[in-house]
This record gives sequence, C-alpha cells and structure tokens, in this order.
Amino acid sequence: MAMNSALIAELKMEAASSRKMLERVPTDKNDWKPHEKSMKLGRLSTHVAELPGWVAFTLNADELDFMKMDYKPLTNPTPEELLALHDLNVNKAIEALEAATDEEFEKIWTLRNGDHIIMALPKKVVIRTMAFNHLVHHRGQLSVYLRLLDVPVPGMYGPSHDDRPAAVPVADEALGQ
Repeated sequence: MAMNSALIAELKMEAASSRKMLERVPTDKNDWKPHEKSMKLGRLSTHVAELPGWVAFTLNADELDFMKMDYKPLTNPTPEELLALHDLNVNKAIEALEAATDEEFEKIWTLRNGDHIIMALPKKVVIRTMAFNHLVHHRGQLSVYLRLLDVPVPGMYGPSHDDRPAAVPVADEALGQ
C-alpha cells in the first residue's frame, strides 16, 4: 500500500472520531477551562478542528516560520463553524495526501522561529506526530473537558461509558475490581 493511501485511511478514521467529539462541544461554554493554565474550551475545540490542516500545510510547504506566520484562530466558534472548520481541514488534508508521492513524504520539513530551528524531520514523520498524534492528544483533553462539563463523551476506539447500555458491565466491574 502506498504511503498516502495508508495515511488517508488513518486520517479518515481519526477525523470521524474527532467530528463525533466536536459535535458535542457546548459552545455556550467556550470560555470555560478546568484550570488556570488550561486552554479555554473554545480554543481547544478550535485547535482540534484545525489540526488536520497540518497535513496539507506540511505537504504543500517545506517549512513553517512562526516569525512569518499570520495566524488568527477562530474565536468563540458556533457549533456550525467548528464542524465546518474541521471538515474543510480534513478535505484539504485528503486532497494533499492523494496528490503526494512517496518521495514527497521523505522530504525534510522544518519548523522554525526565525533563525532558531525547532525541528527538521521527514514530512511523513511530521504528519504522524504534529498532525495525527497531536490531534489524538488534544482530542483526549477535549474528552476530559466534556466529562467535567457533564457532556456525554462519545466512544473513539469502541464504545465509551456513555455509549454503553447500562446492562453491559465495564471491564473492571466484570473482573470484580
């Protein structure tokens, strides 16, 4: 299987899970955060919606320089804006992956802040770490935010406690722990 086909399959699976999570974000609580050092819910959910865009950005450029970046995040998104941003970034990522060759994935991509190089890695590694793994990390944070706000958490890799019928025991309960 070509590298792009494998990454597209993984992206589609993770995007479906992210979309389920984003659908449940109570955007009327965008300013809420669980701790003073935490991101606000609106910023975190926007970040989750943005992260698939790193795939296209990585494949369509050879570097990101924070000093030259003109980034303006979506603030206080509505549910519709949040899902539209996610879907747009997923579609751009799939298009970029479909067009990418195996040779493109081997090219070095650099993250810098002016003259300071933060990292320089093959694009395939950047996609897996800075896009996919980074997405899973922040989606996990988002699930904790939802739990703390008493919003039912959807399952990602199987049913969540909220998805499971009451008659189905949790593994620990079934083992008497």
